[in-house]
Amino acid sequence: MPTDFDFDTRIDRRGTHCGKWDKMEAMFGVSPVDGIPMWVADMDFAAPPAVRAALQKAVDHGVFGYFGDDSDYRAAVANWMKTRHGWEIDTDWLSTTHGLVAGVSHCIRAFTDPGDGIILFTPVYHAFHKIIAANDRRIVQSPMTREDGRYRMDLVGLAASLDGSEKMVVFCSPHNPGGMVWSVEEIRALARFCEAHDLLLISDEVHHDLVLPGGPKHNVAMVAAPEQADRMVIMAAASKTFNLAGGMTGGVFIPNPELRAKFEAKRATAGASPNSLGMLMSTAAYAEGAEWLDALLVYLDGNRRLFHDAVQAIPGLASVWPDATYMAWVDFSGTGMGTQEFTDRVEKSARIAANHGPAFGIGGESFLRFNFALPRSMVKEASERLADAFGDLQ
Repeated sequence: MPTDFDFDTRIDRRGTHCGKWDKMEAMFGVSPVDGIPMWVADMDFAAPPAVRAALQKAVDHGVFGYFGDDSDYRAAVANWMKTRHGWEIDTDWLSTTHGLVAGVSHCIRAFTDPGDGIILFTPVYHAFHKIIAANDRRIVQSPMTREDGRYRMDLVGLAASLDGSEKMVVFCSPHNPGGMVWSVEEIRALARFCEAHDLLLISDEVHHDLVLPGGPKHNVAMVAAPEQADRMVIMAAASKTFNLAGGMTGGVFIPNPELRAKFEAKRATAGASPNSLGMLMSTAAYAEGAEWLDALLVYLDGNRRLFHDAVQAIPGLASVWPDATYMAWVDFSGTGMGTQEFTDRVEKSARIAANHGPAFGIGGESFLRFNFALPRSMVKEASERLADAFGDLQ
């Protein structure tokens, strides 16, 4: 496989049933003709060559039936987790879901009842809020504090607020939207908290491969706190790592056999046959995508630095430095503007679509989330547009 990968070429995704581009105008009022999509978390880069080769082989075969033997997939996942994360898994732990949001939904239905409280450390990934509410559970927001530009969980404050109806924590590791990589000590403290309060810990680690150069090592929750592994569920996938979100293939790891049986019973209610093309893509990515990922991380680091420095140079704006992911979490509170005013400047003046901070819960009111997984020329253009849109503050 080649080692010289191209992340600079702009690939025209307009009119290709691409949510990121083709839904941008309806959702944000930003035209795909001259707008820059920096919202939904997929990358504007071609997938690894090995993935495209696997799909081409399937296309050439020409038959697209139900997926069968998944032993190659399970072996590739196990090898990836061991070599990339130092995590030895039993492949029996692994259940495949139609994406990880579906996996969270199955967990909610398997392990809690309507009206139960589910804890989120906010601000956090907006889809968690939606899927909890859609399942008629109660969202318990635990606002995080910020110290030296870094979010921290307030477990003391959370403990004081519990009323006994809370059954589960949905944890985001690395953190989305802030990009923090949680330390072993932080994860252990959370795991002990969950044990003390009889809570299940659902750890969404879908961005675990996207720790950028110079950042701390990602810590799998089960590796960091093995004593509490029986009350944990880990979620991971190739989707964010290799830009395969459309393959709708998520991995849910449950070592506790009783919890796994409950999960499988709920998963079966939605049909258990995986997306065959998603399985082929994920297998190829895990088996042969390491060099591509290493090159991607170097490229994303360049984009991160470019966008972060540009935002920091605009008076009133402040970007949280992300250790991981390809998202920038930008605070506009220093402008003195209300949410609608700074959002209008970004969307109408700069013609950039970014995720609205309030959707991430308490603590997101003055923020927007920007996806910088774009060709660098587009990140540079977006940076210049933001500077112009807020030029009167300089």
